[in-house]
Amino acid sequence: MSLKLYDTMTRAKREFVPADPDRVTMYVCGPTVYNYAHIGNFRPVVVFDLLFRVLRRLYGEGHVLYAANVTDVDDKINRKAADEGVPISVVTDRYLEAYNADAAALGALPPTFQPRATQTMDAIIAMIGDLVRNNAAYAAEGHVLFATEAFADYGKLSGKPLDDLIAGARVDVAPYKKDPRDFVLWKPSKPGEPVWESPWGPGRPGWHIECTAMIAQSLGLPIDIHGGGVDLVFPHHENELAQGVCSGHGRDYAHYWLHNGFLNMADEKMSKSLGNVALAHDLLKSWPGEVLRWALLSGHYRQGLDWTDSLLDQAKSALDRLYRVLDDSARFLAGAPAPDGAQSPAGAAEHAEVERALHDDLNTPAAFAALFQLADKLRAAVMARDARAVASSRGLLLDAANLMGFLTADPQAWFQSGADDDLKARVEDLIAARQAARAAKDWPEADRIRAELAALNVEVMDGPNGATWRVKEQA
Repeated sequence: MSLKLYDTMTRAKREFVPADPDRVTMYVCGPTVYNYAHIGNFRPVVVFDLLFRVLRRLYGEGHVLYAANVTDVDDKINRKAADEGVPISVVTDRYLEAYNADAAALGALPPTFQPRATQTMDAIIAMIGDLVRNNAAYAAEGHVLFATEAFADYGKLSGKPLDDLIAGARVDVAPYKKDPRDFVLWKPSKPGEPVWESPWGPGRPGWHIECTAMIAQSLGLPIDIHGGGVDLVFPHHENELAQGVCSGHGRDYAHYWLHNGFLNMADEKMSKSLGNVALAHDLLKSWPGEVLRWALLSGHYRQGLDWTDSLLDQAKSALDRLYRVLDDSARFLAGAPAPDGAQSPAGAAEHAEVERALHDDLNTPAAFAALFQLADKLRAAVMARDARAVASSRGLLLDAANLMGFLTADPQAWFQSGADDDLKARVEDLIAARQAARAAKDWPEADRIRAELAALNVEVMDGPNGATWRVKEQA
């Protein structure tokens, strides 16, 4: 089953063929760590984590190298550090730790590499030197700028008229530029800002060169896949491509370019500058990480996605449905004779459909539909009391869902997550009292306690291994 991905450069869906199947490489632009990241920042994290999982399934876990960088020197970081009176590392370490914790809560696997700009400075300065020697960059008034005329294909990735791109990106037209399109590779630091020594004077790098150097150092150029948000196509990725090629790495930089659409709130792109953001750090206090992950993957990654309360409610309801059949099937198998070990075809077609959808440019809506079909097959097997079919379908549902980063929790823990410690303690006491009443054949008392539990919105399930409970789904 071949993997097809939509390539921004060719504007077409292409079959994915890595340069080396034993060393598949992917780079995704990561965070600028000066504050908690909003949920829109995590759409590429979740999307490309899913692709990372698919690639690992196809080529083997040890054969896929995924780098996601960290921008840890930046004007916003500098201002934050100055306001707090601390070195920039205090700010960046704090928010990188929070970012990684939030990403893990959303089910994202750690990338193979997480390079940081401040730890790549030698490679950045060396690459700027290569560009200067190749007549693709020039020094002017303490700056080093990339000469866009040195790259004949400049603008090809974004595919729009350059005048429109320059206006849209608000390119700084400084008097020392030879061409308005030229962009900064190195610039002088302002008083109080972090500074590094270089052949062109003390200063710090521009944003674009950081990523190119981090890719070259962590993965080597060219790479198979370069990903990021659609807002990075120009100027960031356009500039990365120009730098990478002109620094002496041949005509190729990335063989496939993938870009995810915006997350929108109130019909606008979610943005800190607009003030219409929802921080993942805050959302995780109210919602399980899998709910946020499901919501982020509920639309096709290349399309915009409206972030609303109803989207989260729908995601929670969808996962409740899957966890419920997982829980019911586990309780059935606990009381049923062990399957004879023979394989059952139950669920095989639906499992294949999940992978087929993901291999079609990460078609997550179709993959979700196939997950529900697999859950329905499992439910039917439970109703038919077919232990072999239940075991087969349950295993396939878990495998397909885990591939997408779902159903990683214990079902009982999932359904009890809506209960605080006081409610859990009260429920456990009531269940123990009910068990005692049943043992004493005091059926009226047992029924009274069950009614009291129901009034607490708790459902009790009696099984061969005792009673379990879960918070009922809201109507």
